[in-house]
Amino acid sequence: MKEVNVDVAVIGAGTAGLAAYRAAIAAGRRAVIIEGGPYGTTCARVGCMPSKLLIAAAEAAHATEKWDAFGIRLEGSVRIDGAAVMERVRRERDRFVGFVLKGVDNIPAEHKLRGHAKFVDDHSLQVDDHTVVTFGCAVIATGSSPAIPPVLKGAGDRLIVNDDVFDWTELPRSAAVFGPGVIGLEIGQALHRLGVQVEMFGRGHFVGPFSDPALKEYATRTFGEEFPLFTDARVSSIERVGDGVRLMQDFDDGSSAVKEFDWVIAATGRAPNVKNLGLENTSVTLGANGVPEFDRTTMQCGSTGIFIAGDANNDVPLLHEAADEGRIAGENAARFPQVQRGLRREPIGVVFSDPQLATVGRRFVDLAPDSFVTGEVSFEDQGRARVVLRNKGLLHVYAEKGSGRLLGCEMIGPDVEHLAHLLAWAMQSGMTVQRALEMPFYHPVVEEGLRTALRDAAAKLADA
Repeated sequence: MKEVNVDVAVIGAGTAGLAAYRAAIAAGRRAVIIEGGPYGTTCARVGCMPSKLLIAAAEAAHATEKWDAFGIRLEGSVRIDGAAVMERVRRERDRFVGFVLKGVDNIPAEHKLRGHAKFVDDHSLQVDDHTVVTFGCAVIATGSSPAIPPVLKGAGDRLIVNDDVFDWTELPRSAAVFGPGVIGLEIGQALHRLGVQVEMFGRGHFVGPFSDPALKEYATRTFGEEFPLFTDARVSSIERVGDGVRLMQDFDDGSSAVKEFDWVIAATGRAPNVKNLGLENTSVTLGANGVPEFDRTTMQCGSTGIFIAGDANNDVPLLHEAADEGRIAGENAARFPQVQRGLRREPIGVVFSDPQLATVGRRFVDLAPDSFVTGEVSFEDQGRARVVLRNKGLLHVYAEKGSGRLLGCEMIGPDVEHLAHLLAWAMQSGMTVQRALEMPFYHPVVEEGLRTALRDAAAKLADA
């Protein structure tokens, strides 16, 4: 049995783990990074980048559908070569993964351990059956894995998770997508626009990241006009048949429908990878979901020398947050017990559907009733949005009564990824509605829609 003694042991070589390792090394500490799976981040392998590659192809195909409205006539038809689409997705995906692997290759061999780590106690880890690591502090950065509801298991080998889509060599004829959240909407709409017959099934009337009832309703209607979307579906059975899957869907009026698909795609969320870490052997306090309780400003688990970062802590599963959390955890592990609060940025989330969805700062559900006003704008009559025939959308910005401070926003609309950044910067700098209205707005741009919503909020604040 090999023995290794380090100041900081990092479990997981994804975005958060690599950031933690680099922070510890930069602080002059002896560190090791342990990985039991393939190197390469969730973002590069199965998340942000391959999904955007699929979406880019879908957007190119969908653009021709608006040509007639612009007076551009398409002679003949557009043919989607599914094999070519997926070949580019895989090729470019592998290129992005290669960049990550190059960074891992630059880590000294003696700082890398291959295998699955399990805590023996607060200061030691067993890595498979070959190494014991004794450490001063540890950072858990083990990421997450797709969660699959038991009801979908009847699909057998025709059930895949969203991660698996990017390994397809051809586009299927049809797919049932379960989970109209961030991932499900992106992949489901992209497949639909690439010619796949898609139906989407959810529960609880949730759609995307929205908590504002008006935004939920608008998004449900908008996507439901493009493909069948059931946000509170009752699927009573799923079975593997022939070359695909058959499911039974029940409706409120007592009727049922039998539907067949080539594939069932589970985009039903992700679960933190913490079950097999031996956390019960440590003094950390575990929550009901098995995730250690931690301080999100320091990433420290209680008063121990164990920290947790990235998707493993089940807080904000986004790449930029994982990078921040990993850095904070690594720095604090290096300086322990002199732990310091790290910078947590204004929350921002974007769904790269069409129209795009975004949330910034506090969502509607996070705000105390009667403590804020809502500034609203519809993009349906917004000048630039109509010019480019992308005039679908609704934006709600929330401002604090009394102070007028910008608190949050939920929105659906054309390229709202850019509006989200403007608002995140404004909110993190403590801007009020009035101060934001003093900023420049060019004409004609979609950002003028934000100005309209801010003016609406200002009027409501004056009357509050």
